[in-house]
Amino acid sequence: MIRALSFAGRSVAVFGLGISGTPTVKSLLAGGARVAAWDDSEKSREAAKAAGLPVVDLNGIDFTAFDALILAPGVPLTHPAPHWTVLKAQAAGIEIIGDIEIFARERKGNEPFIAITGTNGKSTTTALITHLLRHMGLDVQMGGNIGTAVLALEPSAPDRFHVIEMSSFQIDLTPTLQPTVGVLLNVTPDHIDRHGTFEHYAAIKARLIEGAEAMVIGLDDAITCDVAEHMLEYRRLYPFTTAATGKFPPRMFAEGTKLFVLDEFSAEVADLASAPNLRGRHNVQNALAALTAIRALHDRLAALGSKIEVWRPAELAAGLATFPGLVHRMEDVGSVGRVRFINDSKATNADSTDKALAAFGRDIFWILGGKAKDGGIDDLKTYFPGIAKAYLIGAASDQFANTLEGRVAYERSVTLDVAVAHAARDAVAHAAVNPEAQPIVLLSPACASYDQFRSFEHRGDVFRDLVATLQGHRPKGQAK
Repeated sequence: MIRALSFAGRSVAVFGLGISGTPTVKSLLAGGARVAAWDDSEKSREAAKAAGLPVVDLNGIDFTAFDALILAPGVPLTHPAPHWTVLKAQAAGIEIIGDIEIFARERKGNEPFIAITGTNGKSTTTALITHLLRHMGLDVQMGGNIGTAVLALEPSAPDRFHVIEMSSFQIDLTPTLQPTVGVLLNVTPDHIDRHGTFEHYAAIKARLIEGAEAMVIGLDDAITCDVAEHMLEYRRLYPFTTAATGKFPPRMFAEGTKLFVLDEFSAEVADLASAPNLRGRHNVQNALAALTAIRALHDRLAALGSKIEVWRPAELAAGLATFPGLVHRMEDVGSVGRVRFINDSKATNADSTDKALAAFGRDIFWILGGKAKDGGIDDLKTYFPGIAKAYLIGAASDQFANTLEGRVAYERSVTLDVAVAHAARDAVAHAAVNPEAQPIVLLSPACASYDQFRSFEHRGDVFRDLVATLQGHRPKGQAK
């Protein structure tokens, strides 16, 4: 655990007692702060009380008694309206920050810290950087918006690497963010309900790299390319692209599945054809981002006189080949006959689902739906010829049915259990009459999960459990 020594002797309000809130309270208490913690959920409050945490109703307290409000990232800071604790903190004139800001303040100068953001791919890139550094025998702590809350990790140290995924919500609550390496993968419309406009959302994403010692930026969409262009004067810029050419020379680029680093000359580093869990163009981008981040980290460590060597191309290539992938992100959860079942529950918007549909191409039995986001699935029409049938669940069913009408065969399954059963039945039947087909039952919802599930993780877990009950199911890797 990281102790919040920077708050020793200070009074702090904490709102939100979920995944990050509870470790935050423990960190503050361990650092010597006086803490009053609250949550709108009675269940969360009772769990905190059972853990011995100081639960205090913040509704009736004058916030001038506090030095800061520590806000959970899921709580609205600005849109659609500031949470009531935010309004009270603003009226009292106290700072409003998140748990990663505490981590940033506890970090001692040059201890290696890689921060990653982007609309899509940030979890895979974070996990991949972690995997590659650990593959080389280094001490790596991974957390933030993935896995472990940042303050539950081990403290910073000169030979310990923190690899932290950050959402736009977390960036918004981290005013002094200054990572060793900042990674900005891509920016496409998302979370507009929480940021008001796409421009505001994009600006928050860009803030992650503005204070970084080395800036790793993708050149594959207009927003990030524009950000990189404004940073060209800085020698700390490390652009990368999945194309062989761009508006200006990248530090790393791809030709198909082959990844190259560009110094004085270009040199091949790895070929993702040998990395089974990094299939698809989107994973080419993720792998490039990970390698570029490690190259930037190598340069920063060398500049600081560190003896730690992280740019080891042969070991990095071997690490890419052994990357196990992420649960809920194009996760192979087994098969029935020739039919494979893919859990892509983390695809909560159309841009993310785009990657899955592109990776599989045809004979797709697509399960989609949930709480729709702006734009729907209109941008996915180019993939409709490869979809054998669609199975609509959740609140977006009517909207998505209108888009699919006359283009893709579909049914309104309503719930995930019905969708899995019917998709499995239809895919097995398709394989029986098409000997060359390799059907895919793909859960890639292009929607948030909150209409029927607690989270995309819950949705993906339910899908995996449903597939495991199918007659003839074989887990991934099990012989026929």
